[in-house]
Amino acid sequence: MKATESKLFKFLQKSAQFIIPIYQRQYSWTQEQCEQLWKDIVRAGTTDLEAHFIGSVVYVERGLYSHSDVPQLLVIDGQQRLTSTTLLIAALVSELNDRNTDDTPVIDGTNAKKLKKYYLCNDAEDGDLYYKLLLTKADDKELRAIIDDQAKHDDDATSRVIKNYQFFKNKLNRLNNEQVSEIYLGLQKLLIVDIALDRERDNPQLIFESLNSTGLDLSQADLIRNFVLMGLEPKQQNILYERYWFPMESDFGNGEYSWLFNQFMRDYLTLKTNKPPRINDVYEAFKKYVSSSHLDIEDVVADVRKHAQYYIAFSLEKEKEQKLLEAFQDVNAYKVDVSYPLILELYHDYDSQILTLDEFIECVRLIENYVFRRYVCDIPTNSLNKTFASFARSIRKSSYLESFKAELIHLASYRRFPSDTELNRCLQHKDMYNVRSRAYWLRRLENYDKKERISVENYTIEHILPQNKNLSSQWQQALGEEWQSIQEEYVHTIGNLTLTGYNSELSDKFFTDKRDMDGGFASSPLALNQSLRNHETWNKESIQDRSKLLADKMQTVWSYPNLSTEILEKYQAQPTEKTAYTISDHPYIAVGSSKELFQVFSQKVMSLDENVKQEFLKLYVAFKLDTNFVDVVPQASGLRLSLNCKFTEIHDPKNLCKDVTNLGRWGNGDVGFKINELSDIPYAIQLIQQVIDMQVEG
Repeated sequence: MKATESKLFKFLQKSAQFIIPIYQRQYSWTQEQCEQLWKDIVRAGTTDLEAHFIGSVVYVERGLYSHSDVPQLLVIDGQQRLTSTTLLIAALVSELNDRNTDDTPVIDGTNAKKLKKYYLCNDAEDGDLYYKLLLTKADDKELRAIIDDQAKHDDDATSRVIKNYQFFKNKLNRLNNEQVSEIYLGLQKLLIVDIALDRERDNPQLIFESLNSTGLDLSQADLIRNFVLMGLEPKQQNILYERYWFPMESDFGNGEYSWLFNQFMRDYLTLKTNKPPRINDVYEAFKKYVSSSHLDIEDVVADVRKHAQYYIAFSLEKEKEQKLLEAFQDVNAYKVDVSYPLILELYHDYDSQILTLDEFIECVRLIENYVFRRYVCDIPTNSLNKTFASFARSIRKSSYLESFKAELIHLASYRRFPSDTELNRCLQHKDMYNVRSRAYWLRRLENYDKKERISVENYTIEHILPQNKNLSSQWQQALGEEWQSIQEEYVHTIGNLTLTGYNSELSDKFFTDKRDMDGGFASSPLALNQSLRNHETWNKESIQDRSKLLADKMQTVWSYPNLSTEILEKYQAQPTEKTAYTISDHPYIAVGSSKELFQVFSQKVMSLDENVKQEFLKLYVAFKLDTNFVDVVPQASGLRLSLNCKFTEIHDPKNLCKDVTNLGRWGNGDVGFKINELSDIPYAIQLIQQVIDMQVEG
């Protein structure tokens, strides 16, 4: 590696051609970053600063293209700075050409022709070699058009190359000749560190990762692309890039949806490993997956590409099947993206003709129903990522839909699918106005089972009983003496909410006025308003009646996956072979000195959740929900607990826990705790509740 300080202009002039390899990300600087570059150049050009440092450019000397007579350098880092300054120089060339109306030069010592020849082109070359900077496939066409003076001004351009070129053009166009000269002077003062790597001695991949670890703004998907392509021979690089990676980037909008590309990679790995990686650990998780899969890298990339097509279909709603598209739209409207790994698996099986279209639609609807019901019933959602990450493992694909429903029904405790009874009960008093995506549930309710769907965007949400606390005397009389508490309790419930196109006209008028006026409830074409025609007044009883009516319909719209008892029994977990261990196999707690201690402890633990299971094993007693959260080793002097979490994760203000990591003790987990007497149990229960909460949060 050789590092030298160099002026940017000198660096560009001496080097014939810079190539952004296909494994690099696209040009991604935004206007904000270009604005900062502009300010730096203005400051350098208008002050006594001798130089302004803008960063490093790292490249491989005598790279993959050594067959050319023109020195070609593969840029490992610095492409954003090189591209942005190239765009500014190109804008300056264009501006000088526009101003060249007489023989007086705008800038002393240079002109548009010189700038283009020295810093944008290799004047003696043809074809690709003519251009001093070659970008990746998605960007290169736009840069060539700019340098060839064929770029068209487009206010709606999506390409960052075009947008930023126009940004610099607009900046220059506002300046007088003296100020343009100052920009040229500022460009002359730009300083870089020129870092040349030796292809035989330096490892570009390690250097690339090291540069990223220092805080350079590279996404996880950027790092993955680099990992996949950088180590390959040029021919295979091009094959994988052209066949898989470039089409995939194009599907994600060539940078427009880069955040979604990152999310896709995370969801893809969740599907493959049954464990969601942290968003900043996706790259490391991908490397581990590739290493453990023992697949050829092309097979991995081909599979990623295939799943990316599925992902685009439902996440960006590009699906061609209309009913399936409508299901995806509703999932997305309610922001159920935590289910995407499972939907990826479903789509793969649908594409492989393991799952029929109708079954696929019903599975997607059940996912939507599951998440919506849980929200209505105030069940914490932070366990959903874990639920959906591993759900597909339990599906019996020979009876796909049936087993899918059975697994949903078997979800217990904090993962449960709320029943009709629980949903109905919660809907009676749930605030359904101050919720996320309230337009979603009203639209679904209104459009259910309709061929002609209405657009909720044309309507607004109406409180039949106004939410204005200064109710008219007519409203107060209708509600009775307790009108204030009734309004507070019921104003945002489903029974009091509807849709209207006449919100401002309805205002806070009394119910009969709202019903009978032009555009009122009686003449409304909406299904949600049909029952309002039959009411003569509006009070607590009216709201409750309508709440029950709507709740019954909502049970159908967001249906429960009912199966007969006979079918459900086929999917009951099969008992593992063993073991007829009972409490009698543990004499210390069956008849011995720790009997009472265990009885009290067991009762307290079992009361933490109705789905806690107690299992007697040979060496200890396990308490579990989905998995063990605490194991108890009975002893003559008390109970030794193993809490199933890392020692660093437990909050132990009394410092009574012991780190048993790698000590080889019986039971699961790295946290040890000893119960010697009854007074130790309350503190133990606090610790155990933490472990349960960790399992819930995934």
